[in-house]
Amino acid sequence: MNATHTDQRELVSFATHPSRYRHWKLDVDGDVARLKLDIDEDGGLRPGYKLKLNSYDLGVDIELHDALNRVRFEHPAVKVVVFESGKDRIWCSGANIYMLGLSTHAWKVNFCKFTNETRNGLEDSSRHEGLKSIAAVTGACAGGGYELALACDRIVMVDDRSSTVSLPEVPLLGVLPGTGGLTRVTDKRKVRRDLADIFCTTSEGVRADRAKAWKLVDAYAKPQQFAGLVEAEVAALKAQSSRSGPPEGIELVSVAARIDDAGYHYDTVDVQVDRAGRVATFTVRAPKDPIESTPDAIVAAGVNWWPLKVARELDDAILNLRTNELEIGTWVLKTRGSSQLVAQADAVLEQQKGHWLVRETLGLLRRTLARLDVTSRSLIALVDEGSCFTGTFYELALACDRIYMLDLPDSPNAAPSIELTAANFGRYPEVNGLTRLETRFNEDTSTIEQLKAIAGSPLRADQALELGLVTLTPDDIDWADEIRLMLEERASLSPDALTGMEASLRFPGKETMETRVFGRLSAWQNWIFIRPNAVGEEGALKVFGTGKKSRFDWKRV
Repeated sequence: MNATHTDQRELVSFATHPSRYRHWKLDVDGDVARLKLDIDEDGGLRPGYKLKLNSYDLGVDIELHDALNRVRFEHPAVKVVVFESGKDRIWCSGANIYMLGLSTHAWKVNFCKFTNETRNGLEDSSRHEGLKSIAAVTGACAGGGYELALACDRIVMVDDRSSTVSLPEVPLLGVLPGTGGLTRVTDKRKVRRDLADIFCTTSEGVRADRAKAWKLVDAYAKPQQFAGLVEAEVAALKAQSSRSGPPEGIELVSVAARIDDAGYHYDTVDVQVDRAGRVATFTVRAPKDPIESTPDAIVAAGVNWWPLKVARELDDAILNLRTNELEIGTWVLKTRGSSQLVAQADAVLEQQKGHWLVRETLGLLRRTLARLDVTSRSLIALVDEGSCFTGTFYELALACDRIYMLDLPDSPNAAPSIELTAANFGRYPEVNGLTRLETRFNEDTSTIEQLKAIAGSPLRADQALELGLVTLTPDDIDWADEIRLMLEERASLSPDALTGMEASLRFPGKETMETRVFGRLSAWQNWIFIRPNAVGEEGALKVFGTGKKSRFDWKRV
């Protein structure tokens, strides 16, 4: 990665490799992968804190994100991932408190979001691809450490009278378990409300027997029998896994990005950044030729297979912009290339969806689109000349807050079009469990059936507008001025108000555990993380570890 920003900012990179890991050790033996957390205290991503007690920061989570993707693509035979600790008497103590105390508000919230997306991805892979996981807890498992365990299919714990699980953020720090802890305890583990109340206000944690009784863990064993318990649980998860593939997959070489003053540049994705206007314009490109369509050819193409390449580059671009460009509040999404080639790629994905590499590519596309859905930016799609918003690419538009489509009534042959394919009817469910079309039309089944009937037919601006598939259709005379004024107006509005509004409007109707997690990240954490009771000079997060007692403003607000 080449970074040449003239403002000399220190950019965060999400590219890494097992040879550079400082905190995780990945070991694969047949159909079982073991991820051992053994954090280097001196390996923090930023200066000013030590990662003591197996506590983590963003750098640790970047490695975890990378390791899970390597299990998915480099080790397709793996059915179960076992999470272990490399340290005695401590499994993971969660997010590093001193890092949080030194971090800006934006850093804390974005850190929590990325961490939660990685945990959601673990659950997503279990649900869709059959990659199961188990947390083998030995030692203290607290805060974000327990939240990682909560994301696994099973939690087993050693009963050595010192190992505990806990979510101590409320009593110790004056904040909340920021990566889904409260929500997973009730929605996933089905812990009773009153027991959860005790658990989340008790800093010392819960030992194995009570943890099992309260549904906080699934099983426990004495130290002498613990290895046997883990192996029995792994065997049971193997039997549940639908995952299959060869012993060796494809090598995940690092995504190549060129970063300069103008933006972030990849082969299939280009992001132009207008810092004065606070707008980033994403251009996502269709394949130049028909994509490989047979299993052997797909595997031979590896990371250069277009659907996988565009998913990886788009995901990296989203992460880079979210972390490194905080003031760029509006993202404009464009596409370029042949709609026919996008449709052909969609057809291949449908035809070969049972192949392991296609299955994992679909998973990455699904998670990347979900990352876009929950990104705290205004998202605007522009369907203009040269666009190819077809199938999977139309999902990009459906993720946006508004879709503008250029109308060329006097030049219908040159006019842009949109086209639905099978990809728009269930391939990429959102975190609310619905397709983006179902979300857009509030689960109106008659409308969805009408749209299914016209799949495969290119739609002009007037047709798309009548069907509700776009927001507005300015003609070529008004297009430039209308888009400019819209973007200027958006940039003038309060980013806080926009974040709250967009998060509320993007997921109407029923909720899921995931939508509640992200809604609470947007509301609770954004509010609690700036309150003096947490981050004031005498707030709990600021004075933690100093020996001083926090001083609270006792008014309930």
